[in-house]
Amino acid sequence: MKKFIDSSENVAPTTSSSKSSGSAGMTRREFAGAATGMIAGLLGSSAGAFAAEPPGNRGQAISQRILLKGGVVLTFDANISDFEKADVLIEGKKIVAVEPNISANATVIDASKMIVLPGFIDSHHHCYQGALRNIQTNGLLEDYSRDIVGEATPFYRAEDAYVGELISAVRALDAGITTIMDISQVSHSPEHSDACIKGLMDSGIRAVFAYARGAGPKAQYPQDIERLQKQYFSSADQLLTLALGTQLIQEQWAVARKAGVRIFTHVVGRPAGETILSWGRSGLMRADNVYIHATGVSAELMKMIADTGGGLSIASPIEMTMRHGMPPLQRALDYGIRPSLSSDVETTMAADMFTQMRSVFTLQRAMINERAINGEKNLPPLLTARDVIGFATVEGAKVTGLEPKVGTLTPGKEADIVMLRTDLPNVLPFNNAYGAIVAHMDTSNVDTVIVAGKVMKRNGKLVGFDMDRIAGMADRSRNYIVGKVGWPRSVLDTSRPGR
Repeated sequence: MKKFIDSSENVAPTTSSSKSSGSAGMTRREFAGAATGMIAGLLGSSAGAFAAEPPGNRGQAISQRILLKGGVVLTFDANISDFEKADVLIEGKKIVAVEPNISANATVIDASKMIVLPGFIDSHHHCYQGALRNIQTNGLLEDYSRDIVGEATPFYRAEDAYVGELISAVRALDAGITTIMDISQVSHSPEHSDACIKGLMDSGIRAVFAYARGAGPKAQYPQDIERLQKQYFSSADQLLTLALGTQLIQEQWAVARKAGVRIFTHVVGRPAGETILSWGRSGLMRADNVYIHATGVSAELMKMIADTGGGLSIASPIEMTMRHGMPPLQRALDYGIRPSLSSDVETTMAADMFTQMRSVFTLQRAMINERAINGEKNLPPLLTARDVIGFATVEGAKVTGLEPKVGTLTPGKEADIVMLRTDLPNVLPFNNAYGAIVAHMDTSNVDTVIVAGKVMKRNGKLVGFDMDRIAGMADRSRNYIVGKVGWPRSVLDTSRPGR
């Protein structure tokens, strides 16, 4: 079996002609002509291609004004501070006030047993792989590159890309993630790219769609970004924002800058880091760059990232379990870079910010504690629980370019909010909001999720999503992909373990 390297690790994959034949998706005309039958089979509907009533209502606007009453409010806005007890008033999609004892004619949501804080932001996720969730828990990076990227991805149809995006976004919302940066390397055709965008739109999540490469003769990357920008991203006043996911190819950075969008680039290992460093010396590293992983990079490169105002996205659990290298957490902190957090691939690890926060919190403290035990003096400060919540909110907003809109509970910003229950057994008795979130909570504590003023989850239940229908879509997509690849179909572990 051939070994494939993901473009996320900066080498384009290759596939045999026999595998790629018929797998790159239909043309736009063929797709439209076959739409009725395809969607009937996929969604149980006779509507047109991806035009059937989506399996969710993109949230519920329960009132023009919503008042979150009496919660512990963590604004993460230094000019406002945090409150042991306060209210948050939302009007339309905006936060209009955060203070104690607000009186307003509004629909009241009782937050008295809640922590109210900015919605979590996942700054790097390959959403299209949602139907292959947890299929490769034991795998290393080379196994992922071979199996997921090299074998499975070339078989993706446009509808499989749609399903993956949708279920990944719905899972994110359920976990309290209100913004996701999607870098899905499945743009085998313009229809695949359209399907990815449609899946994100139908979920109602806020997302940065980092248009990325695909495979096969119909792929139009990166030049199709011009069409996508005109067709889907003509307004800045919407939930979706365009970016470009790139390989280590300078021309792709130039395409992104011509389009005026942010650049997300995977950098894994010293050779990749040295390539980026050489570009930096030529003036190509700028504030519109976001570097994913950055494992094994030199101190010089990390300093240049800081000096040029670039962003960093760390996926600590994935980097440790899949052998990307040690997460560059402390090196980043040493140069004043506060990283954002990302889930990366659900084929291997859970996509929630509780997992991410606990991982970086314990990792950094373990490294500094070991240095202290060994007698080292003048050590860097230990991360606090509040620090890492900031990574999952404020820093996520910065690296995605969405800081003017979200990331803090600041009046005037859009109301992307998560409410976490403090009356569950894993938190009782409630003593420390920051510590509870990072060290004790999990997704079961996510009670309410609001995106741009719309309630996406309430009382621990997603609002308006037909989960039976979504589950059926996911099953059919998974069965198709697994069947095409020829993997054994069993709920017992049949994956090839990491070597």
